Amino acid sequence: MSAAGTAVIWFRDDLRLADNPALAAAAASGRRVLALYVLDEDSPGVRALGGAALWWLAGSLRALKAELGQHGVPLVLRRGEAGRIVPDVARAAGADLVAFNWRAGKAEQAVDEAVARHLSAAGVTVERTLGHLLHAPGSVRGTGGGLPRTFSSFMRAAVKGRDIGRTLPVPRLNGAAPLPCDDLEEWALEPTQPDWAGGLRTTWHPGEAAARARLEAFLADGLAGYGEGRDRPDQTHVSRLSPYLRFGEISPRQVLLAALAAGDAGTVPAKDVQKFEAELYWREFSHHLLFAVPDLARRNLQASFDAFPWRECPGDLKKWQKGRTGYPIVDAGMRQLWQTGWMHNRVRMIVASFLCKHLLLPWQDGELWFWDTLVDADLANNAASWQWVAGSGADAAPYFRIFNPVLQGEKFDPEGTYVRTYVPELKDVPARLIHQPWSAPLELTRYGVRLGRDYPEPMVEHGAARDRALRAFEHTRKDLRSAG
Repeated sequence: MSAAGTAVIWFRDDLRLADNPALAAAAASGRRVLALYVLDEDSPGVRALGGAALWWLAGSLRALKAELGQHGVPLVLRRGEAGRIVPDVARAAGADLVAFNWRAGKAEQAVDEAVARHLSAAGVTVERTLGHLLHAPGSVRGTGGGLPRTFSSFMRAAVKGRDIGRTLPVPRLNGAAPLPCDDLEEWALEPTQPDWAGGLRTTWHPGEAAARARLEAFLADGLAGYGEGRDRPDQTHVSRLSPYLRFGEISPRQVLLAALAAGDAGTVPAKDVQKFEAELYWREFSHHLLFAVPDLARRNLQASFDAFPWRECPGDLKKWQKGRTGYPIVDAGMRQLWQTGWMHNRVRMIVASFLCKHLLLPWQDGELWFWDTLVDADLANNAASWQWVAGSGADAAPYFRIFNPVLQGEKFDPEGTYVRTYVPELKDVPARLIHQPWSAPLELTRYGVRLGRDYPEPMVEHGAARDRALRAFEHTRKDLRSAG
């Protein structure tokens, strides 16, 4: 341990002080600590954040700066190529230690390797730690020695003999002298003309303190009943922790240990804790997949889908994006996404199935839209989940599993509460009609709704769309057999 010197903690997707191994390593060195965040949109292959995620980032950085300020640690903001900026900041600060947490993306790893090489050549010690996942990628192995290709086998291998460890407290910090810093407001991360973020502001509060409060609220009123209630968008049995996990304002270890403790205390049924744990491990599986398949967001994991006859129809894509498909549960989900930057997970599966199977539009179109509009847009989760629904991914749902949006709405939003919240033109329509308003167009007029004027007619008929999708899939399989 050194009693002098400066350590730089390079924040990325880990915008928190508690249970942050990189920050703990910097503090434990005894050095003065300088915090750095680089908005890197210039390094080759690094994917720039979408609009909703940039909005979240702005709030999260404000919160992080305030939290660090309470400990006397300055936060330096810079914009540009991290491979150049991080060594420059370390040199300017006179730092002899730089600490940062590991990232899964191939382009991000290339940046990290370049930074580490430059720093090491300059005599700066580099500390790389694991702070964004429960298990280091490559450490979860199946019977064949490689990454398990199904989620169930991955989770079995991951939990067998695991040691989650304990969460790390906020360390005692000794702040270094500040350096010149970009003005966050000049980055213009938040929309102004037009300002589309009003619904995001009323729905979300980014930051570590807000993440802890959200977890506590979920444990108190949400985790009990999660096993069944998580599929109900009209209820509150979801954690809404995904954006906080995405930006690392809370760690998966903090979340998992808190849920397990609630189960051990007997305040939450074991089956609900187990189901929630599985959802956390789907996130884990997605990141391990991204590590193994760097182009997960572009390439079909199932090569058979390379020959699938996807349609190109910008008009249909636009209707889906705007929540004007004529299927209320689909439209409610897409409008919730636009208004709040988030969508209930069950509804995400419904709208994704509708795009890929009812409209035969490529899953990559949906992945791009979610990337721009979700506050929790995560490269691994987003791509893996879209491929799962499309049928092209690892452990994917079979292509012939095609969600019926009417039945899905009736099952998971039986009173139409969710639909009425986001499709207000149907607010007076009774529950027996709300998921298929076209079935009684004359009766619908009693409630002030005329199909085609106040609410769109369905873009496609479910039965016909399902048959078309199955024919396309079967045609693809025949072409592949012929080519073989």
